Amino acid sequence: MASAARVLSRTAFRSAHPSSSFKHATARPFFFPRKPGQQFRRAYASSPASSSSRNGIYWGIGLLAAGGAGYYLFAANRGQGIQESLKEGSAPGTHTGIFKPSREDYQKVYNEIAKRLEEHDEYEDGSYGPVVLRLAWHCSGTYDKETGTGGSNGATMRFAPEGDHGANSGLKAARDFLAPVKQMFPWITYSDLWTLAGVCAIQEMQGPVIPWRPGRQDRDAAACTPDGRLPDGSKEHSHLRAIFGRMGFDDREIVALSGAHAVGRCHPDRSGFDGPWTFSPTVLTNDYYKLLLDEKWHWKKWNGPKQYEDDTSKKLMMLPTDMSLIQDKEFRKHVERYAKDIDVFYNEFRDVLVKLLELGVPFTSKEEDRMSFKPLNE
Repeated sequence: MASAARVLSRTAFRSAHPSSSFKHATARPFFFPRKPGQQFRRAYASSPASSSSRNGIYWGIGLLAAGGAGYYLFAANRGQGIQESLKEGSAPGTHTGIFKPSREDYQKVYNEIAKRLEEHDEYEDGSYGPVVLRLAWHCSGTYDKETGTGGSNGATMRFAPEGDHGANSGLKAARDFLAPVKQMFPWITYSDLWTLAGVCAIQEMQGPVIPWRPGRQDRDAAACTPDGRLPDGSKEHSHLRAIFGRMGFDDREIVALSGAHAVGRCHPDRSGFDGPWTFSPTVLTNDYYKLLLDEKWHWKKWNGPKQYEDDTSKKLMMLPTDMSLIQDKEFRKHVERYAKDIDVFYNEFRDVLVKLLELGVPFTSKEEDRMSFKPLNE
């Protein structure tokens, strides 16, 4: 069932984006051709789903439940074997000496995260992918180039007060989701695990392959960053330039990173806002930019904070910061570029995300040492 769903998802996505032609060999370096293997709930859509289309979901849940017990026993035995290996003073797959992780070891970590993303579809919209990506984004987006503080090096969101900052509300779900992976591979730092998980989430949500390298070290609560370093969705273009400029990003990079809003949704009990940005909140596309330009938007009438609602379906939302991307002429020209060509978006999003995840990290490796990981179902 999952394989058939992935075929339908990919076919629908391609037919909805004829202009891009998916020229993977030239326009998307580091791309591995995809094979089927995704749930119906995670399929691409360009319009609201009808109630009848959900019937396949419940049938799939039954199959998942039937296989759940077998997977639990498999995972438990696998974890036990790993722990026994570590008790003997060596990491999985080694016998003597000091363990130095290889690219293959990091691919195993990637694969475990990807398996959990595929198997645990109980989270909203059928995937933990968006919230895992948000964790990687928020643990990296606290960097301050003037003081050299913050960034992904440290994983200080594990501690108060940073973990309790309003912008990080709801991210405990992502940290808990990754906790079993950390137990299975205790040699990897939280800092590397969270950023690698963000890379995995993008790739497993049909986005571009993101080069990544290890080298982050965990830090204690004393390294927690002050509140207010992450974007506030209620603000406008000047706020975006101030927040991203502190990290060293220009206008083009700001707009490219904003494309992550193609996935996920807002929650009244977290940010106060409500709703998804696109009709496919678990597939990374350039629809976010297309909807900004092509759809008509109005202020939503409700008791929550000010946000926009689309005229056509009244099921989508945009934040004031989102709308500022088309209201500001310098931002808008990049929105138009990405809406026109998905390959341009993928390539520039890839590059700027690599930059974000590496901000403030004292690597001993070189940029050419970055690794590209093969997505799970390829």
